Amino acid sequence: MDKTEILALYDRDLREHAVPDGPGARVERVGQVVRQIADPHGWNGVLWSGLDEAGADAAIREQIACFTALGQDFEWKLYSHDRPADLGARLTAAGFRAEPAETLMIGEIDRLDLAARLPEGVRLVAVVDEAGVGLFTEIHEKAFGTDGTRMRRRLLDQLAADPGAMVAVVALAGTEPVSAARMELVPGTPFAGLWGGGTAEEWRGRGLYRGLVAHRARVAAARGCRYLQVDASPMSRPILERLGFLPLSTTTPYLYEAKGN
Repeated sequence: MDKTEILALYDRDLREHAVPDGPGARVERVGQVVRQIADPHGWNGVLWSGLDEAGADAAIREQIACFTALGQDFEWKLYSHDRPADLGARLTAAGFRAEPAETLMIGEIDRLDLAARLPEGVRLVAVVDEAGVGLFTEIHEKAFGTDGTRMRRRLLDQLAADPGAMVAVVALAGTEPVSAARMELVPGTPFAGLWGGGTAEEWRGRGLYRGLVAHRARVAAARGCRYLQVDASPMSRPILERLGFLPLSTTTPYLYEAKGN
């Protein structure tokens, strides 16, 4: 897998020519910026930009004006290969707050190590209804220590609008949810995105993360996908590298809070 070629394909398919990631969202291109506008519990932000030093500050101001007028907080998803090189500094100067960076990793499914299996006594349950979303949200909150209300509403909306575009599973030990993860298929592209992968603290280190990656990879392959994409945390990056994923860039969320929110 040529890193330069696959990164260019990723930028083209999933960023510059992105499609809405859920019901009620729309993707707009304004000049050299591609953004998604969604409802309050969807993802709002900038997906791609092709800026230069002369036009960057004006483009930043335009995005702030757009989302502020809508009353929406939003994210500028910045990659380390984006230009101009000081775009992150310009965003900070404009009032954005940088969140921890993650590593963009992509794996060609046919070349991944998919031998991992779930621990004995653990089974996977597909998330197909409100009860499944409840289990998914429960383990997500437990694993990450965050409020899952917004994610719960988004998952319910996705299931209602297009259940085939998302694969979400919960790992159960008996009746106890111990891990959960989802995958989003991107129509018209060879990519599927892996998200979540949260595991209860007492169950970490037992192979659940690897097992959930392998399960989703097999599903993606069966549906005709060639590549898996992950925004990897420092904890998950070494696991993914051992499975055959390659680091291609880093991505940093720059958050802007609309006044009054």
